[in-house]
Amino acid sequence: MKATSPERPSNSSERFELGKRGELLAVAYLRQAGYQLVASNFTVPVGRSRNGALISAEIDVIAYDGTVLTFVEVKTRASDWFAAPAVNVDLRKQRQIIRAARAYRRIFGLGEADYRYDVLSVVLPSSEQAAYDPEIKLLRNFWSEERFRKRRFVEIN
Repeated sequence: MKATSPERPSNSSERFELGKRGELLAVAYLRQAGYQLVASNFTVPVGRSRNGALISAEIDVIAYDGTVLTFVEVKTRASDWFAAPAVNVDLRKQRQIIRAARAYRRIFGLGEADYRYDVLSVVLPSSEQAAYDPEIKLLRNFWSEERFRKRRFVEIN
């Protein structure tokens, strides 16, 4: 018997709609969890590529969890059959979000504020599985900037 993967959105407009639905659910979930929302889809230029093209980074949701400023990446999938949505928050994506978060903190004078990076994964059932509720998981402090800091070596004499 051959295993088949569940239905996936086939084109970019369907994926875009899936992502937007996931972000709306994420915002409602965060509000219900007590987060105070500050911004969504915050986009800022963070540098240039090797061929000079402007690179922008986006933070899906910026909110306060108590006194802690949180930068939340929302990942939405139609299924977690192959892998959990949070798997797609790889090192490259983390680095982009860190750069955007630094810019956000600098722009608004929040350099000394406590902050963290969360991931909120949303699995939306397909239309065939409409009876099932979406699966939402908040992964607090999913990563830190520590692994991205440049290490300084001290020469031993």
